[in-house]
Amino acid sequence: MTVRELCGGCRWRYREHWLSAGLVAAVAFSLNARAQTGILNPEEATSRHAQPATKPSQPPAFSISVADLGFAAPGSLYLGERTTLVSLDFLDENHLLFTFRVPGLIRRDTSAVGQDSAGAVAEGDERHIRAVLLALPADAVEAEALWTLHDRAPYLWMLQDGHFLVRDRDQILKGDTTLELKPYLRFPGPVLSLELDPSQQYFVTNSREPAATQAKAGTVPTPATAAATVADAAAGGEAKPALQPDMLMRILRASDGKVMLFSRVRAPVYLPINQDGYLEQLRGRGREWTLMLNYFSGGSKTLGQVESGCAPALRFVSQQELLATGCGTRGGDQLTAVTTDGRKLWQQEAPATEVWPWIAVAADGSRLARETLVLPYEVNANSPIGTGDIKGQRVRVYDAADGKIVLTAPASPVLDAGGNVAISPSGKRVAIIDGGAIQVYELAAPPAVPAASQPVAQGEPLKK
Repeated sequence: MTVRELCGGCRWRYREHWLSAGLVAAVAFSLNARAQTGILNPEEATSRHAQPATKPSQPPAFSISVADLGFAAPGSLYLGERTTLVSLDFLDENHLLFTFRVPGLIRRDTSAVGQDSAGAVAEGDERHIRAVLLALPADAVEAEALWTLHDRAPYLWMLQDGHFLVRDRDQILKGDTTLELKPYLRFPGPVLSLELDPSQQYFVTNSREPAATQAKAGTVPTPATAAATVADAAAGGEAKPALQPDMLMRILRASDGKVMLFSRVRAPVYLPINQDGYLEQLRGRGREWTLMLNYFSGGSKTLGQVESGCAPALRFVSQQELLATGCGTRGGDQLTAVTTDGRKLWQQEAPATEVWPWIAVAADGSRLARETLVLPYEVNANSPIGTGDIKGQRVRVYDAADGKIVLTAPASPVLDAGGNVAISPSGKRVAIIDGGAIQVYELAAPPAVPAASQPVAQGEPLKK
C-alpha cells in the first residue's frame, strides 16, 4: 500500500499550532488554513486601533494566581514566532497540569544536535520547564517538577488514563501524577510532531531520519511489511532515490508501540485519523469539497460535501464527529461539523478579524474550545499586521453537538502558539489563563450528539 493510496493524494498540511516558530522573520507567513499572508512590522502598529477582546460571558467559578506558582508573562519579543511557552491541561476532571518555561540563561549543548520547530537541524537549545499539578477546586499543589527539554515546539499531550506524554528530541516520555518522566518510545532521529486519534489507540509521528541513519537497539523500527511510499509532486510523481526525503511518518499502535505503517515524506504530515480510518478531501466544482473516510481495513465512505474557498483542514473531535475548517465567503474561517455517518451537525463562519486558531477538545468529544488572535481589521496580502495590531486573544467554547457557544472569554498574556486554554474530559470545566490567574469556569452538562434519526441544528452565528 502506498501513502498516496492510503490518503488518496490528499494535501498534507501542518496543524495550526504546529506552524514553524521564526516564520515572522521571513517575508511572509501563513495565516490560518487559507492563503492569507502578512508581515509583522512594528512600525505599522501605531496607526491602528481596535477594542480589546470581550469580557467573559460569565464569571469564573474560581481563580488560581499564576504568580504564586512562579509564572511570569513572556516578553513581547516572542509574539509572532509561534513558540510554545506554556501548556495548560486537565489531567483528569479535578486536576490541572500547568507547565511553563522558566526564564533564564540558555545553555547551548553543542554536543547534542536537536531540531527546531521549522524542522531544520540546529544546536540543542536547552530550556527548563516547570510543571505544577493542581487539585481543584482547592488549587492545592499536589506535585511539582522541573523538566529539561529542547526546541520550541509543542511538547505535552494528555492521555485518558491519568498519564501524559512528553516529546523531547528523539524520544517520547510518559508521566503520571508524580510528574516523573519515564522512557516510553525512542526514535532513530528527532521527533518533530505527535498526534493521537480520539480513542488514543494510534499515534501519528513525524521524525527526521536521513536514509543513512542507522537504527539503534531499542528504537522504533521501520519493518519492511509496514513500508509505504509517496510520489514526489515536485518531481512530477517520479521516484528519485538520490533525493530521498529525510523525514519519516509513522502510524503506531499505542498499546505496544508497533509500527502499523511508515513512509518517507518531504514535510511533516498531519493525518487526521480515528480508530477506523483516515480522512481526505477531494476537490469538486467551485467551492465544493467532498469529505471521504477511508477505512484501514479497506474501502471508503463519502461523508458529504462542504463549501470552502481553500482546502479545508480536517480534525476528528471524537470517534463519530469531525470538524472541517475552511475559508468562508466573508473572509473568515468557516467551521463545519460532520458525523461519520454523513450528517452535517452545524456550520458557522468566524469573523475575518480573528486569526491563528488553536483548538482544545474535551476527551469525550462533547465540547471544543477555539482561541484566536484578535485584530482590528481583516488581514490579507495587501494589509499585513504589526505586533502592536494584535489586540488580544479570544476563546469560544462550543457544544460539539449543535455548535452553540456556551462561553466567550479573553485570554492573556497573548500566546500565539496556544497552551493557555484547557477543557476538562467531560467538557464541564474550562480553564483559561487571563489577568494573572487561571480562571476556571463551570459549565452545564453538554448535550449529546443527536442520533441519526434526530434533527440537527445549525448552531448560533458568530458575532464580532
